[in-house]
Amino acid sequence: MRCSVDYYALGMRIREARERRNMTQEQLGEKCSLSTAHIGHIERGTRTPSIDALCSIATALNVSIDSLLLDSFDDNERFVHLSASLKHKDPEKVRRFLTMVTAMADKIDEI
Repeated sequence: MRCSVDYYALGMRIREARERRNMTQEQLGEKCSLSTAHIGHIERGTRTPSIDALCSIATALNVSIDSLLLDSFDDNERFVHLSASLKHKDPEKVRRFLTMVTAMADKIDEI
């Protein structure tokens, strides 16, 4: 299965994390040795950050890479990630977890 990243969503998460820290694109760029223009492109999703750039950005923003990436996957990929996470867990605990999630899904309009 091919994994695709929503780079627009990734960029928005980077922007949100940067703004929470009251940083400008220029300040983030300086911390990451990236140009302000490049940070702007990454935040708009018009450029794909390298692994090194993503690591630098996450470190500068004091966030995990997965917090920037995982929520950038589409819903089907999230389910695949969840399924992989549960694969080697205690089957009884997985069953109880799925029962809880199903019960919450049934009541989602009330939440």
